[in-house]
Amino acid sequence: MYDYIKSLHLIFVITWFAGLFYIPRLFVYQIEAATKPSPEKEILGKQLKLMAKRLWYIITWPSAILATLFAVWLLVLQPGWLQQAWMQVKLGFIVLLFLYHLKSHQIFKQLQNDIYKWSSNQMRIWNEGSTIILFSVIFLVIVKDAVNWIYGTLAIVLLAVLLMLGIKLYKRIRDKNPEA
Repeated sequence: MYDYIKSLHLIFVITWFAGLFYIPRLFVYQIEAATKPSPEKEILGKQLKLMAKRLWYIITWPSAILATLFAVWLLVLQPGWLQQAWMQVKLGFIVLLFLYHLKSHQIFKQLQNDIYKWSSNQMRIWNEGSTIILFSVIFLVIVKDAVNWIYGTLAIVLLAVLLMLGIKLYKRIRDKNPEA
């Protein structure tokens, strides 16, 4: 039974992250659509709101809930994991993931009500938060205590810097060629 529960946990983690990766992209498109002239602004805005609503409530939230339920079930079956350092650090990242998810929910609600507090570039940067958390959790689960925490932390910081440089490079390319 353990392997089935673990499989279901992983499936819902994957679909949860799929939603968390895609929702900020939809936010970027919504923010950019709001600057377009009518009727393009209204047509795109309506369609992007519908897409975001479906993604958020049909895929992302249910996946988050199911991934969490199966994770708790796994911890009930393997309570010793809670004593291991890698699991405690992983749970810290999961708390960050839920904070990221809840902040994304707040942004979702604002955009559904045509409240634009973020620029499209800020939203592109926000989009990388889930990537950093995913890398952290996957490496923790796979290598556990085999990697020195200092090197692991440095690797995550390096990943974040590379992602930010990539965003800046993309912005430069996009500013020179808006169709990119």
